[in-house]
Amino acid sequence: MSTTLAKKETVSRKWYVLDAAGKPLGRTAVKAATLLRGKHKTDYTPNVDCGDFVIIINAKDAVLTGNKLTDKYYRHHSGWIGGLKEVQYKKLMAERPELAMELAVKGMLAKNSLGRDQLTRLRVYAGAEHKHEAQKPEAWTQE
Repeated sequence: MSTTLAKKETVSRKWYVLDAAGKPLGRTAVKAATLLRGKHKTDYTPNVDCGDFVIIINAKDAVLTGNKLTDKYYRHHSGWIGGLKEVQYKKLMAERPELAMELAVKGMLAKNSLGRDQLTRLRVYAGAEHKHEAQKPEAWTQE
């Protein structure tokens, strides 16, 4: 039996919907990263972008366990002296829950051009509504 390697031209992509309501933010991000990378497929190839499109809804209802709401910070630097900015996750989840989910997924993807391409197929929405009904997305049911 020979091993089949996926080619960029022959990859078929599907759309999946993940509901983050009441689930830990990290667990939802893991599922999204797996779908974006294509690791759930039988013809997964690490050096080929063979993942699917992922829509995450209800990001505002995702849960952070433990003391992460008060102890965890999102930090970024402008590059200038004294340019460190930090936002507590309590404020981030209240104001921009889409960003919190996107950062969690981004941290689980490869830090190269392949990971950046995979991240472009992620769509995150704070509420239950999304605008991708035309793509006929399926609800991801595996836990």
